[in-house]
Amino acid sequence: MAQEWSLDEVLIGLHEAEGVGWKTIKRIMAGGGLAEALDRRERDWREFGLNVRQRENLVRRLRPESMEAAWRKRSRAGVFAVTRRDPRYPFLLKQSPDQPPWVLYCIGRPELLTDRPAVAFVGTRLATAYGLRVAEDLAAACAERGLAVVSGMAKGIDGAAHRGAVNRAGGTIAVLASPADAPYPAENRALYRKISETGLIVSEMPLGTQLARGHFVLRNRIIAGLSLGTVVVEAGDSSGALITAKCTIDANRELFVVPGPITSPRSSGALDLLRQGAKAVMRIDDILLEFQHVLPPEILREGSREAPPGRLRKPDPAGANLTPDEARLYDLLLERPLSIDELSARSGLTFGLLHSVLLSLQIKRRIHQQPGSVYTVL
Repeated sequence: MAQEWSLDEVLIGLHEAEGVGWKTIKRIMAGGGLAEALDRRERDWREFGLNVRQRENLVRRLRPESMEAAWRKRSRAGVFAVTRRDPRYPFLLKQSPDQPPWVLYCIGRPELLTDRPAVAFVGTRLATAYGLRVAEDLAAACAERGLAVVSGMAKGIDGAAHRGAVNRAGGTIAVLASPADAPYPAENRALYRKISETGLIVSEMPLGTQLARGHFVLRNRIIAGLSLGTVVVEAGDSSGALITAKCTIDANRELFVVPGPITSPRSSGALDLLRQGAKAVMRIDDILLEFQHVLPPEILREGSREAPPGRLRKPDPAGANLTPDEARLYDLLLERPLSIDELSARSGLTFGLLHSVLLSLQIKRRIHQQPGSVYTVL
């Protein structure tokens, strides 16, 4: 019976077992326990440090009838699951330092996960008319060029960004704090249906999970992890958008802020990000300029609603088809792994350019960032 289920389904089972967390699954994966998981009895899980209740939950979830019931539930809801083992799993999200989800539950177009670069838009739920207009217009401009627009489908700035992008070439990805088949908030149900038809709905929450406050923080790290950079449009001092901004910085991605009135409490948090070094955005070129070493030419050129979807450049043979700056860094890393400080000293590149070139090499799957900002060739 164990052989009837793929290793991806086993990983989904581990993810859905109550009380089994991210780090426990990592230990199981590292210990080679995935292939034999279906054949393990309760006592066989002791080596992974699980208590009795966790072991019982795990054995129960991995029973054949439970595996089939979960699969049928997803199928009835029109949900497909993408695990960390799946080639459809987004490359940038996998590189995130914030415990990338083991499983993504999705509704819609799976190609949006991998076929085009993405930019996130976040901001306050209590947006001003100015903020709503800017978010919608700027997101529309990004999507017309072929960039996917990622946001959290909350009311306010999130909804405006989705509405601006949903009918454009790049499309939009809505990352939910609730399960993929349970739209939240209720007032965005029509938008949810439109995105599920033309874009992509994503959640790491198993179907049937009750919405909890902490899920919004978990969602925010996915929004940042899927994207080359994040645009903050209006955020107060306690806005959840600031959590996404922090995740963006932690992942070494670009952070952009749309300037707002200095007298507005709804812009105070965003303005503070500008003081800390975020890049000001007033038009789409302010975003594209930061990614000129990464984006394909058709996105960098001014496009239209019918513009072809922008695809990340395919990996080439080692050392081939690299820009001079990329080749310089790649040659240095062929000698040995180097920290970002060592690369800065040896390459002579400015820090801003160095960051862009390193990100480009990662997207092209030439190099990998290790803990401590140490880079090595793949």
